[in-house]
Amino acid sequence: MLALLEKGLSSPPPAPLLIYRDMSKLRQSCLLVVVLGLHAGAVSAAEPGANSAVSLRERHAALSTQLNSNQFNEPLYLDSSEASGVLRGEIYARVDYPFEAVSAALNGPAHWCDVLILHVNTKYCRLSNTPNGDLMAVNIGSKKPQKLEDTYRLEFTYRMVETTEAYFQVELSAAKGPLATSDYHIMMEAVALDGRQTFLHFSYSYAYGFAGRLAMKTYLATTGRGKVGFTIVNEQAGGEPEYIHGVRGLVERNTMRYYLAIEAYLGAVAAPPAEQLEDRLETWFAGTERYPRQLAEVDRAAYLEMKRSEYQRQQTPTGATSEPQS
Repeated sequence: MLALLEKGLSSPPPAPLLIYRDMSKLRQSCLLVVVLGLHAGAVSAAEPGANSAVSLRERHAALSTQLNSNQFNEPLYLDSSEASGVLRGEIYARVDYPFEAVSAALNGPAHWCDVLILHVNTKYCRLSNTPNGDLMAVNIGSKKPQKLEDTYRLEFTYRMVETTEAYFQVELSAAKGPLATSDYHIMMEAVALDGRQTFLHFSYSYAYGFAGRLAMKTYLATTGRGKVGFTIVNEQAGGEPEYIHGVRGLVERNTMRYYLAIEAYLGAVAAPPAEQLEDRLETWFAGTERYPRQLAEVDRAAYLEMKRSEYQRQQTPTGATSEPQS
Protein backbone atom coordinates (compact mmCIF):
# COMPACT_ATOMS: atom_id res chain seq x y z
CA MET A 1 0.00 0.00 0.00
CA LEU A 2 2.83 2.36 0.75
CA ALA A 3 4.11 2.03 -2.81
CA LEU A 4 0.81 3.28 -4.17
CA LEU A 5 1.81 6.81 -5.04
CA GLU A 6 4.99 5.83 -6.86
CA LYS A 7 3.63 2.93 -8.89
CA GLY A 8 0.14 4.21 -9.57
CA LEU A 9 -2.82 1.96 -10.24
CA SER A 10 -1.77 -0.76 -12.65
CA SER A 11 -5.31 -1.89 -13.47
CA PRO A 12 -8.82 -0.39 -13.48
CA PRO A 13 -10.75 -0.55 -10.19
CA PRO A 14 -13.38 -3.27 -9.92
CA ALA A 15 -17.00 -2.42 -10.73
CA PRO A 16 -18.05 -1.25 -7.22
CA LEU A 17 -15.27 1.35 -7.34
CA LEU A 18 -16.34 2.98 -10.59
CA ILE A 19 -18.14 5.69 -8.66
CA TYR A 20 -14.91 7.66 -9.09
CA ARG A 21 -15.44 10.02 -12.01
CA ASP A 22 -11.81 10.86 -12.60
CA MET A 23 -8.38 9.67 -11.64
CA SER A 24 -7.67 12.70 -9.47
CA LYS A 25 -10.30 11.59 -6.98
CA LEU A 26 -9.03 8.04 -7.13
CA ARG A 27 -5.50 9.25 -6.38
CA GLN A 28 -6.85 11.30 -3.48
CA SER A 29 -8.50 8.27 -1.96
CA CYS A 30 -5.33 6.24 -2.48
CA LEU A 31 -3.22 8.87 -0.73
CA LEU A 32 -5.62 8.54 2.17
CA VAL A 33 -4.57 4.91 2.39
CA VAL A 34 -0.99 6.03 3.00
CA VAL A 35 -2.22 8.23 5.84
CA LEU A 36 -4.30 5.39 7.26
CA GLY A 37 -1.39 3.00 7.11
CA LEU A 38 1.03 5.36 8.78
CA HIS A 39 -0.39 7.58 11.43
CA ALA A 40 -3.15 5.93 13.28
CA GLY A 41 -3.17 5.53 17.03
CA ALA A 42 -3.03 3.34 20.04
CA VAL A 43 -4.62 0.03 20.75
CA SER A 44 -6.40 0.52 24.06
CA ALA A 45 -3.72 0.60 26.72
CA ALA A 46 -4.01 -0.06 30.41
CA GLU A 47 -5.47 2.83 32.35
CA PRO A 48 -2.73 4.93 33.93
CA GLY A 49 -2.12 4.30 37.59
CA ALA A 50 -0.06 2.32 40.05
CA ASN A 51 -0.66 -0.96 38.23
CA SER A 52 0.50 0.14 34.77
CA ALA A 53 4.07 -1.08 35.19
CA VAL A 54 2.87 -4.32 36.77
CA SER A 55 0.42 -4.92 33.90
CA LEU A 56 3.10 -4.43 31.25
CA ARG A 57 5.51 -6.76 33.05
CA GLU A 58 2.73 -9.34 33.26
CA ARG A 59 2.22 -8.94 29.52
CA HIS A 60 5.93 -9.58 29.03
CA ALA A 61 5.64 -12.81 31.01
CA ALA A 62 2.50 -13.88 29.12
CA LEU A 63 4.27 -13.39 25.78
CA SER A 64 7.36 -15.32 26.86
CA THR A 65 6.89 -18.12 24.33
CA GLN A 66 6.22 -15.76 21.40
CA LEU A 67 9.13 -13.49 22.29
CA ASN A 68 11.58 -16.38 22.51
CA SER A 69 10.51 -18.19 19.34
CA ASN A 70 9.16 -16.37 16.29
CA GLN A 71 9.72 -15.58 12.62
CA PHE A 72 11.67 -12.42 13.47
CA ASN A 73 14.47 -14.26 15.32
CA GLU A 74 14.41 -11.57 17.99
CA PRO A 75 12.29 -10.90 21.11
CA LEU A 76 9.43 -9.25 19.25
CA TYR A 77 5.69 -9.87 18.98
CA LEU A 78 3.49 -8.16 16.39
CA ASP A 79 -0.31 -8.26 16.18
CA SER A 80 -3.10 -6.55 14.27
CA SER A 81 -6.89 -6.45 14.11
CA GLU A 82 -9.70 -4.96 12.04
CA ALA A 83 -13.29 -4.78 13.25
CA SER A 84 -16.27 -2.40 13.29
CA GLY A 85 -14.57 0.34 11.33
CA VAL A 86 -11.43 0.39 13.51
CA LEU A 87 -8.01 -0.75 12.30
CA ARG A 88 -5.38 -1.52 14.93
CA GLY A 89 -1.77 -2.58 15.10
CA GLU A 90 0.67 -3.12 17.94
CA ILE A 91 4.12 -4.39 18.66
CA TYR A 92 5.82 -5.63 21.82
CA ALA A 93 9.60 -5.90 21.99
CA ARG A 94 12.27 -6.53 24.58
CA VAL A 95 15.28 -4.33 23.85
CA ASP A 96 18.82 -4.39 25.21
CA TYR A 97 18.81 -0.84 26.52
CA PRO A 98 18.41 0.21 30.17
CA PHE A 99 15.12 1.88 30.99
CA GLU A 100 16.87 5.15 31.84
CA ALA A 101 18.22 5.40 28.28
CA VAL A 102 14.86 4.56 26.69
CA SER A 103 13.05 7.05 28.89
CA ALA A 104 15.55 9.82 28.12
CA ALA A 105 15.12 9.20 24.38
CA LEU A 106 11.35 8.69 24.07
CA ASN A 107 9.62 9.90 27.23
CA GLY A 108 8.90 13.40 25.99
CA PRO A 109 7.98 15.18 22.76
CA ALA A 110 11.42 16.58 21.90
CA HIS A 111 12.77 13.58 19.97
CA TRP A 112 9.66 12.08 18.41
CA CYS A 113 9.98 14.00 15.13
CA ASP A 114 13.50 12.60 14.74
CA VAL A 115 11.98 9.13 15.13
CA LEU A 116 9.03 9.65 12.79
CA ILE A 117 11.04 11.19 9.95
CA LEU A 118 12.91 7.90 9.49
CA HIS A 119 9.78 6.31 8.05
CA VAL A 120 9.92 6.42 4.27
CA ASN A 121 6.49 8.09 3.96
CA THR A 122 6.96 10.77 6.64
CA LYS A 123 7.85 13.96 4.79
CA TYR A 124 7.88 16.48 7.64
CA CYS A 125 7.34 16.65 11.40
CA ARG A 126 7.42 19.73 13.58
CA LEU A 127 6.76 20.15 17.31
CA SER A 128 5.11 23.35 18.58
CA ASN A 129 4.64 24.38 22.19
CA THR A 130 1.29 26.15 22.49
CA PRO A 131 -0.94 27.35 25.35
CA ASN A 132 -3.05 24.25 24.65
CA GLY A 133 -0.10 21.88 24.97
CA ASP A 134 2.46 20.26 22.70
CA LEU A 135 1.27 19.93 19.11
CA MET A 136 2.96 17.89 16.42
CA ALA A 137 2.37 18.57 12.71
CA VAL A 138 3.12 15.47 10.62
CA ASN A 139 3.04 15.37 6.82
CA ILE A 140 2.58 12.04 5.05
CA GLY A 141 3.22 11.40 1.37
CA SER A 142 4.93 9.18 -1.18
CA LYS A 143 8.21 7.32 -1.12
CA LYS A 144 9.80 9.89 -3.42
CA PRO A 145 10.89 13.49 -2.80
CA GLN A 146 7.75 15.56 -2.59
CA LYS A 147 6.60 19.12 -1.94
CA LEU A 148 4.66 19.55 1.30
CA GLU A 149 1.73 21.07 -0.56
CA ASP A 150 1.23 17.67 -2.20
CA THR A 151 1.07 15.77 1.11
CA TYR A 152 -1.44 15.30 3.90
CA ARG A 153 -0.85 17.10 7.20
CA LEU A 154 -2.19 15.71 10.47
CA GLU A 155 -2.14 17.71 13.70
CA PHE A 156 -1.44 15.57 16.77
CA THR A 157 -1.67 16.54 20.42
CA TYR A 158 1.13 15.06 22.50
CA ARG A 159 0.28 13.94 26.03
CA MET A 160 2.31 12.46 28.86
CA VAL A 161 -0.02 9.83 30.31
CA GLU A 162 2.17 8.56 33.11
CA THR A 163 5.82 8.52 34.14
CA THR A 164 7.61 6.88 37.07
CA GLU A 165 11.15 5.70 37.76
CA ALA A 166 10.47 2.40 35.99
CA TYR A 167 7.56 3.06 33.61
CA PHE A 168 6.23 5.65 31.19
CA GLN A 169 3.39 6.01 28.71
CA VAL A 170 2.96 8.73 26.10
CA GLU A 171 0.39 9.26 23.36
CA LEU A 172 -0.33 11.40 20.33
CA SER A 173 -3.92 11.91 19.25
CA ALA A 174 -5.87 13.66 16.52
CA ALA A 175 -9.66 13.89 16.54
CA LYS A 176 -10.04 13.75 12.79
CA GLY A 177 -8.25 13.15 9.53
CA PRO A 178 -9.09 13.36 5.83
CA LEU A 179 -11.95 11.55 4.09
CA ALA A 180 -14.06 10.46 7.05
CA THR A 181 -11.25 9.19 9.27
CA SER A 182 -11.22 10.00 12.99
CA ASP A 183 -9.89 9.16 16.46
CA TYR A 184 -6.22 8.82 15.58
CA HIS A 185 -4.01 7.67 18.46
CA ILE A 186 -0.35 6.73 18.72
CA MET A 187 0.77 5.23 22.02
CA MET A 188 4.04 4.00 23.47
CA GLU A 189 4.71 2.60 26.91
CA ALA A 190 7.86 1.08 28.37
CA VAL A 191 8.80 -0.67 31.61
CA ALA A 192 12.13 -1.58 33.17
CA LEU A 193 12.85 -5.31 33.29
CA ASP A 194 16.29 -5.20 34.90
CA GLY A 195 19.34 -2.98 34.75
CA ARG A 196 20.02 -3.84 31.10
CA GLN A 197 16.69 -4.45 29.35
CA THR A 198 13.39 -2.65 28.72
CA PHE A 199 10.05 -3.95 27.47
CA LEU A 200 8.34 -1.71 24.87
CA HIS A 201 4.74 -1.59 23.67
CA PHE A 202 3.94 0.56 20.63
CA SER A 203 0.44 0.68 19.18
CA TYR A 204 -1.89 2.66 16.94
CA SER A 205 -5.52 2.72 15.79
CA TYR A 206 -8.01 4.86 13.91
CA ALA A 207 -11.65 4.82 12.90
CA TYR A 208 -12.69 5.09 9.28
CA GLY A 209 -15.95 5.62 7.44
CA PHE A 210 -17.22 4.77 3.99
CA ALA A 211 -14.64 6.86 2.11
CA GLY A 212 -11.77 5.27 4.00
CA ARG A 213 -13.11 1.76 3.45
CA LEU A 214 -13.49 2.49 -0.26
CA ALA A 215 -9.94 3.80 -0.52
CA MET A 216 -8.54 0.68 1.09
CA LYS A 217 -10.60 -1.62 -1.12
CA THR A 218 -9.35 0.26 -4.16
CA TYR A 219 -5.75 -0.17 -3.15
CA LEU A 220 -6.10 -3.83 -2.19
CA ALA A 221 -7.80 -4.64 -5.48
CA THR A 222 -5.01 -3.05 -7.54
CA THR A 223 -1.48 -2.05 -6.52
CA GLY A 224 -1.64 -3.63 -3.07
CA ARG A 225 -2.95 -6.98 -4.27
CA GLY A 226 0.32 -8.86 -3.76
CA LYS A 227 1.53 -7.20 -0.56
CA VAL A 228 1.69 -9.15 2.70
CA GLY A 229 2.21 -8.61 6.40
CA PHE A 230 4.12 -10.70 8.95
CA THR A 231 1.52 -12.96 10.58
CA ILE A 232 1.86 -16.51 9.25
CA VAL A 233 -1.61 -17.85 8.47
CA ASN A 234 -0.64 -21.10 6.75
CA GLU A 235 2.25 -23.15 5.45
CA GLN A 236 2.50 -23.76 1.75
CA ALA A 237 3.77 -26.91 0.07
CA GLY A 238 7.50 -27.08 0.59
CA GLY A 239 7.31 -25.35 3.97
CA GLU A 240 7.13 -21.76 2.72
CA PRO A 241 5.05 -19.55 5.04
CA GLU A 242 1.85 -17.92 3.81
CA TYR A 243 1.54 -14.40 5.22
CA ILE A 244 -1.53 -12.37 6.00
CA HIS A 245 -2.83 -10.04 3.26
CA GLY A 246 -5.30 -7.15 3.18
CA VAL A 247 -5.68 -4.32 5.66
CA ARG A 248 -4.04 -6.26 8.47
CA GLY A 249 -1.02 -6.79 6.25
CA LEU A 250 -0.91 -3.02 5.71
CA VAL A 251 -0.99 -2.35 9.45
CA GLU A 252 1.67 -4.93 10.18
CA ARG A 253 4.10 -3.52 7.62
CA ASN A 254 3.82 -0.07 9.12
CA THR A 255 3.99 -1.31 12.67
CA MET A 256 7.32 -2.88 11.79
CA ARG A 257 8.53 0.31 10.06
CA TYR A 258 7.83 2.27 13.23
CA TYR A 259 9.52 -0.29 15.41
CA LEU A 260 12.58 -0.08 13.16
CA ALA A 261 12.52 3.73 13.57
CA ILE A 262 12.43 3.40 17.36
CA GLU A 263 15.18 0.78 17.23
CA ALA A 264 17.33 2.97 14.99
CA TYR A 265 16.86 6.04 17.17
CA LEU A 266 17.80 4.19 20.35
CA GLY A 267 20.83 2.64 18.68
CA ALA A 268 22.24 6.00 17.60
CA VAL A 269 21.90 7.85 20.92
CA ALA A 270 25.41 6.90 22.03
CA ALA A 271 27.02 8.12 18.78
CA PRO A 272 28.59 11.59 18.55
CA PRO A 273 25.84 14.14 17.77
CA ALA A 274 27.25 14.90 14.32
CA GLU A 275 27.00 11.23 13.37
CA GLN A 276 23.59 10.38 14.80
CA LEU A 277 21.43 11.23 11.79
CA GLU A 278 23.47 9.11 9.38
CA ASP A 279 23.58 6.31 11.93
CA ARG A 280 19.79 6.35 12.29
CA LEU A 281 19.17 6.44 8.54
CA GLU A 282 21.58 3.59 7.81
CA THR A 283 20.18 1.47 10.64
CA TRP A 284 16.55 2.01 9.61
CA PHE A 285 17.23 1.05 6.01
CA ALA A 286 19.28 -1.98 7.04
CA GLY A 287 16.34 -3.02 9.21
CA THR A 288 13.98 -3.02 6.25
CA GLU A 289 16.38 -5.26 4.37
CA ARG A 290 15.85 -7.95 7.00
CA TYR A 291 12.29 -8.29 5.66
CA PRO A 292 12.45 -7.83 1.89
CA ARG A 293 9.17 -9.70 1.27
CA GLN A 294 7.26 -7.08 3.25
CA LEU A 295 9.36 -3.92 3.32
CA ALA A 296 11.48 -3.62 0.16
CA GLU A 297 10.36 -0.32 -1.40
CA VAL A 298 13.27 1.98 -2.39
CA ASP A 299 16.99 1.50 -2.82
CA ARG A 300 19.46 2.65 -0.20
CA ALA A 301 20.95 5.60 -2.11
CA ALA A 302 17.51 7.05 -2.93
CA TYR A 303 16.32 6.67 0.66
CA LEU A 304 19.40 8.31 2.17
CA GLU A 305 19.37 11.25 -0.24
CA MET A 306 15.66 11.88 0.26
CA LYS A 307 15.81 11.65 4.05
CA ARG A 308 18.81 13.94 4.38
CA SER A 309 16.90 16.60 2.48
CA GLU A 310 13.68 16.03 4.41
CA TYR A 311 15.53 16.23 7.71
CA GLN A 312 16.95 19.61 6.73
CA ARG A 313 13.48 20.81 5.73
CA GLN A 314 12.17 19.63 9.08
CA GLN A 315 14.44 22.08 10.90
CA THR A 316 12.31 25.05 9.71
CA PRO A 317 8.89 25.92 11.17
CA THR A 318 7.10 25.84 7.83
CA GLY A 319 9.29 23.45 5.89
CA ALA A 320 9.76 26.19 3.32
CA THR A 321 13.50 25.73 2.80
CA SER A 322 15.45 22.84 1.29
CA GLU A 323 12.28 21.78 -0.52
CA PRO A 324 12.83 18.47 -2.37
CA GLN A 325 11.70 18.56 -5.97
CA SER A 326 8.95 16.16 -6.94
